[in-house]
This record gives sequence, structure tokens and C-alpha cells, in this order.
Amino acid sequence: MFSDVGGLEILTLAVMAIVIFGPDKLPKLIQDTMGFIRKVRSFADNAKEDIRSELGPEFKDFEFEDLNPKTFVRKQLLGDEEDPLGLKEMKDSLDIRSVLDDKPAAPVNGRNGSVSFEKAAAPVAASTGAPLQPGERPPFDPDAT
Repeated sequence: MFSDVGGLEILTLAVMAIVIFGPDKLPKLIQDTMGFIRKVRSFADNAKEDIRSELGPEFKDFEFEDLNPKTFVRKQLLGDEEDPLGLKEMKDSLDIRSVLDDKPAAPVNGRNGSVSFEKAAAPVAASTGAPLQPGERPPFDPDAT
């Protein structure tokens, strides 16, 4: 939560607290704050336990962290296993680095994953079957758009 707060910021806050509240009131303020945090934590823990007991025995393993959409989707799609759908294998087979390094890619579905960057043949006109001349526009089909 406070991962971006550095040592200098904490030191500044401590000096400001001493200046604002004074050294004689600061220990009492810290004790009161810690007591309040303990009460809030115990209240939250009791509420979680009450909800678990009301849901019944089939929800004994229920965790509130599972309500986070990211965690929920990951758990529902992947389950408890690490990679039951083979997503890691698919990701590794589509590795772009193998193409850029001119290495043959891993076969995907039994096919070779090589990529050709050769110039493609000239497009063919649909009505006549003849190749288009350089600068000639392809025929327009209003039904296709």
C-alpha cells in the first residue's frame, strides 16, 4: 500500500508529528491510534467469521480475496493447478523472438511455424482474373463493404 513512500518522507512525517503534537502528547496519540487499528481489525475478523458461519459448511474454504475479479477469473479458468489449459505451451510456441532471431519456431498444431517475408504476388482482379497493373485500383464491391 505504501510501497512508494521512501525514508525521507517517513522522516518528514515523524518530524512534523513531533512539531504539531509535541513530544509529550505523541506517545499517547500513537497508543490511541494503535488501539483503534486493533479494534478495526478485530471487528473485520469477527465479521468475516460471522459471514463464513452463516454461509454454512460448504463455504468453509471461502476466502474474501477470491472476490477480487482478477483472482476469481484466474481461479475459475485455471483451477488449483498451475496450467491445466496448456496456456504456457501456447505462449511459448508463439514466441516472436524465434522469428526475429531467424530460428525456426516451434510447431503449432503440427505445422511448421516459419514466416516468409518475400514479396507477395500481384493481386488478381476478381472479374477478369488478370493481375492488376501498378497504380491500378482494385474493383469496388459495394456488397462486400
